[in-house]
Amino acid sequence: MRHEVHGLRDFYATPAGLVAARLLRERLRLAWPELPRGAALLGLGYASPFLRIWHRGGARCVSLLPPHLPEWRWPRSARSRTAIGEGEALPFPDLCFDRILLVHGLEHAENARRLLREAWRVLRDDGRLLIVAPNRLGLWAHLERTPFGHGEPYSTGQLERLLRRQLFAVTRRDSALFVPPFRTRLLLRGAGAWDRLGSRLCPGFGGVTLMEATKDFSELIPAGAVPAAARRRRVVVAETA
Repeated sequence: MRHEVHGLRDFYATPAGLVAARLLRERLRLAWPELPRGAALLGLGYASPFLRIWHRGGARCVSLLPPHLPEWRWPRSARSRTAIGEGEALPFPDLCFDRILLVHGLEHAENARRLLREAWRVLRDDGRLLIVAPNRLGLWAHLERTPFGHGEPYSTGQLERLLRRQLFAVTRRDSALFVPPFRTRLLLRGAGAWDRLGSRLCPGFGGVTLMEATKDFSELIPAGAVPAAARRRRVVVAETA
């Protein structure tokens, strides 16, 4: 996974970054209020700071970071591990995670389809994938001083079509970061109100799109199965005198 964003940890230490992280955590809690105890959760991209949401529920968290991203240090008491590797070739066996959270990853992937195929492979059949990606229609995707202004942004329709092509079925759509990406204290103080109002009045213009998906088995063709049309063959025989 090629990632051109530098200073992610520094950004989330700034006032604007702290506000953005808080708003994202609120939306993530709405999507997944709690996980089954002992559930295996994989974080891809730069999901480490957000995985702590589910620590109290006893989730077992694994965060995979690209080699050139700053390493996130977990508290010693956390039931979490950090691995270094590439998202397009996950070093995990099939069907080993109940949940996958993808943040700051899809928009910087060299091959987004391969990344989603790998996520499909390691996700259990009843598992869920939750993606946080910059919204092409939002303001945050157009300012390079934030991490959301780098890489390839997605509209809601583009992201849904991409997931559908990789055999995922979308089950939830949400948006966040409706507050303008400016550093004024007045805007930052009212960020919560901006998000509540924006999600009601203009849900398509949030800074990021959150989309949950599950495996879609309806598009799979069993091995060895041949469509009926292919089984019917027309043979033309030339008449001989």
